[in-house]
Amino acid sequence: MEMIFMLIIIDGYNLIRQSVELKRHERKSLEAGRNALLTRLNDYGKIKTHQMIVVFDGVQKGRSEEGRDRSGRIDIIYSRHGERADDVIKRLAAHSGEEIIVVSSDREISSYVTRLGRTSLSSPEFEAIMDKTLAADFSSFQEIEEDDDEPAKPLVKKGPSKKLPRARRKARSKINKL
Repeated sequence: MEMIFMLIIIDGYNLIRQSVELKRHERKSLEAGRNALLTRLNDYGKIKTHQMIVVFDGVQKGRSEEGRDRSGRIDIIYSRHGERADDVIKRLAAHSGEEIIVVSSDREISSYVTRLGRTSLSSPEFEAIMDKTLAADFSSFQEIEEDDDEPAKPLVKKGPSKKLPRARRKARSKINKL
């Protein structure tokens, strides 16, 4: 099996607030929301071997340097006093290698990342991919009966080929690795 390594930079609070399930945890407390997110990301990280960095806004009267932590395989960065998580994400995206995806529904971050030639993915899109991966892994443990009565239909393409622009094809190939 081929190992695919990619860096996924996640706007933590953006993903929590875009998710119905995670938002419920955050209503209890910020810490509960963060813990629920990190639990799901660690479950996803057990299936996919991508490196993940989650960036959160630091506390208002926080430290002068970035706070760093680790939860399982997930690296966590808290922005320093006077700096937004968006700025940290932009800095990481600008100084990281080619194989990165930035997860945020923030238009400013998304357009910045796209201008850099990197791939941006909205929080709901990433959550859907993560849920699908986790569900597929769960179902692989269960025995699935296949219906062998019907032969598989061949794939027939109709109409002219619609090739996406190179930048979109490149972004799509990175997203498919998730």
